[in-house]
Amino acid sequence: MPYVYAFSHKHRKAPMAMKDLLGGKGANLAEMSSVLGLPVPHGFTITTDACRDYMAGGWPEGLSGEVASHLKRLEKAMGKKLGDSGDPLLVSVRSGAKFSMPGMMDTVLNLGLNDSSVKGLAAQTDDERFAYDSYRRFVAMYGRIVLGVDGAAFDKPFDAAKDAAGVASDAEVPASSLADLVQEYKAIVLSVTGAPFPEDPIDQLRGAIEAVFASWDGARAKAYRVRERIPHDLGTAVNVQAMVFGNRDDDSGTGVGFTRDPATGATGAYGDFLINAQGEDVVAGIRNTLPLAALKDNMPTIYKELMGIFSRLEEHYRDMCDTEFTIEQGKLWMLQTRVGKRTGAAALRMAVDMTRQRTWKITREEALGRVTAEHLDQVLHPQFASTELTVIAKGLAASPGAAVGKVYFTADEAAEAVEQRGERVILCRSETSPEDVHGMIVAEGILTSRGGLVSHAAVVARGWGKPAVVGAESVRINGPSFTAGGVTVNQGDVISLDGTTGRVVLGEVALSNASPPPEFETILKWADVVRKGKLAVRANADTGPDAANARQFGAEGIGLCRTEHMFLGEDRLPIVRRMILADTPEEEAAALEELRVVQKADFVEILEAMDGLPVTVRLLDPPLHEFLPSTEELALKKAAEGLTPEEEKLFRAAQQWHEFNPMLGIRGVRLGVVKPGLYAMQVRALMEAAAERLAVRGKPRIEVMIPLTVGREEMHLARGWAEDAIALATAGLRKKPEVIIGTMIETPRAALVAGEIAEEADFFSFGTNDLTQMTFGFSRDDVEGRMMPAYLEQGLLKRNPFETIDKAGVGELVRIAVARGRAARPGIKLGVCGEHGGDPESIDLFYDAGLDYVSCSPFRVPIARLAAAQAIIARAG
Repeated sequence: MPYVYAFSHKHRKAPMAMKDLLGGKGANLAEMSSVLGLPVPHGFTITTDACRDYMAGGWPEGLSGEVASHLKRLEKAMGKKLGDSGDPLLVSVRSGAKFSMPGMMDTVLNLGLNDSSVKGLAAQTDDERFAYDSYRRFVAMYGRIVLGVDGAAFDKPFDAAKDAAGVASDAEVPASSLADLVQEYKAIVLSVTGAPFPEDPIDQLRGAIEAVFASWDGARAKAYRVRERIPHDLGTAVNVQAMVFGNRDDDSGTGVGFTRDPATGATGAYGDFLINAQGEDVVAGIRNTLPLAALKDNMPTIYKELMGIFSRLEEHYRDMCDTEFTIEQGKLWMLQTRVGKRTGAAALRMAVDMTRQRTWKITREEALGRVTAEHLDQVLHPQFASTELTVIAKGLAASPGAAVGKVYFTADEAAEAVEQRGERVILCRSETSPEDVHGMIVAEGILTSRGGLVSHAAVVARGWGKPAVVGAESVRINGPSFTAGGVTVNQGDVISLDGTTGRVVLGEVALSNASPPPEFETILKWADVVRKGKLAVRANADTGPDAANARQFGAEGIGLCRTEHMFLGEDRLPIVRRMILADTPEEEAAALEELRVVQKADFVEILEAMDGLPVTVRLLDPPLHEFLPSTEELALKKAAEGLTPEEEKLFRAAQQWHEFNPMLGIRGVRLGVVKPGLYAMQVRALMEAAAERLAVRGKPRIEVMIPLTVGREEMHLARGWAEDAIALATAGLRKKPEVIIGTMIETPRAALVAGEIAEEADFFSFGTNDLTQMTFGFSRDDVEGRMMPAYLEQGLLKRNPFETIDKAGVGELVRIAVARGRAARPGIKLGVCGEHGGDPESIDLFYDAGLDYVSCSPFRVPIARLAAAQAIIARAG
């Protein structure tokens, strides 16, 4: 298979379906060129196969010949030759991975310029200033990206040239000064690298292609892929394209446009453009942009043509499109298109609106596929709770939601504040660049003083759902402080951002939850229709208010009620400790009776909130030492000042219950074996609560879950305790509550002997947190610090297995347990209650494995409802 394809190549299938091979940018350039016939500058794509082979073994054999052949075709199509001294062809070299990674990899523009071809460019364009400005930009960009020269090294001479010429704008620097700058830049390259700047355009092209390949493994690209869950082994394509210039004259320009508003979803073109500028000026935020609508006044014919293209693109892709375009001396060129990134509110609105259009429309199933978990999260972002605000600046509302934090002015300082001191931070920059990604990831919100709505800061923040305000021109940054509205804000001071309105507020503002738009409920109702009878969604809730909240979010029951959380209140903990410290059976029984009373009240609240829906109550799971003070703290206090008699008893008990590996110690059902009265008390309290609900015509549906069983014998014993307690508590009741007894599958052994356990269990609930921990041998409390980031960055793990289910290990254990459990007991009910129950990728596996329900935190319930529907649609398709 070839390594290189021309944009105009006639593929056997639609190029936009070939992103694996051509990358997203290459596929869409080929689609616009070979299918839609749009005005696209000629070029060719070097495939992701070439990148993967390069990463595996260096420059692939045969690639040089293919590149040379396609370069000749490009030169013929353009009527120009790369590096020609009379009429030179210039090209751009851009990355283009399968999944959009804005700004994470490298681009080189104006390639082909040297001391000879720059004169030809000046002669052909009759614009010496334009030619040397292009050359100056190329040397700086190539030096930084390909040769590894610090970009700041080129800034100082350029600023000095502006000062010497007595001009304020970049566009006013005269040609003679630009020519001098080129030589000064080349001297910097020689000084830093020890080698002269390459004059041969073929050498330049080879270097740029290798730089783009190498940027796939750059630190910022890796960090972005980890954040976005993009596999590290995909590689990037490289697009070599004839340059067109938006900085030729005032009949030229460049811009970025969306076929709908990516922030709100409203119909109508939206974006930014600049007259007499190159594309990097728009994206980098170097100059403040004009709204796309202003193009209608400046260049009405071009605007009309662009709007026609927007309509064609949206109808062809059946979605909102993000485009880049350049106007060269009155001629419109389309440089790129892709399905555009959007905010949560916009995604919901577009998905619903596109099912109701006249000219073309999508199905409800397609609409559900257009909304992601991140989109739903975003519409639940907090907002300012107060209207009495000290607004010190206003910028562009780039990404919705509100954020509060301490101001930091570099990505390194922001990351250090979060990681070492646990602070909430706002990253404030003149404009962001890909080098700031690590600071953007940890920041609560982002503020920039320059840039437009499609600047790097805006695009990345929207994609990640982080509140952002960009282009706040009144924010004047000076070292570790900024001034705005007559106020100086120093590093470490607290500010608040409103990314929905663009306001910057001094001090901390109280935040409240957002109200999701009407389309939020519409989408979830459509999802529920798809899910009905196939995959239910429950919530993990431990209190009455949590249960009520979960029901509001659409939960169809409780999949996990952790009874230990009921023991941790200030009024409960002393009773639990009395039970642990009891010296006689009578003392223990008295403490258990007190706990029964309070547990019953808790259960009544939960059953009332979930009336008519199933409630799975897990009996006490954690080891008892978790309810006792730390042995280390008590030992230190004893040595320093002594202990009270009560503390002495607690110290002895803590020492007695201390275990070297408590997560594998006396917990779960093992705790019931040691203290059988504890489980009996809990079941009795639960059944008495059910009886109370029945007395007021409630409809309690109870599922008693025994934690951490690893075999049939354990399950048989524990089931006996539960059945005895149920019989005792419901004796004399005319109407018995609906109750079943099951267990949590959370060890590899339990999964493998699930068929035997099923003989004693009415249901299984997979505890995937512990199952993951025990399958991998990872401590979930410790692994997230240094180890997991290193494993993800080096590709040793494709996903964090505590966030997304490990298909080969844990996922396979789930499949085995389901198959063996159902074979032994065909009517057994199967669910999952670990954190994975709210993860879309994991839900896809759970549905495929045949589970009846997933359970997750209340705020993840909407996401699980949508993800379950998406999994069902994917299987049906």
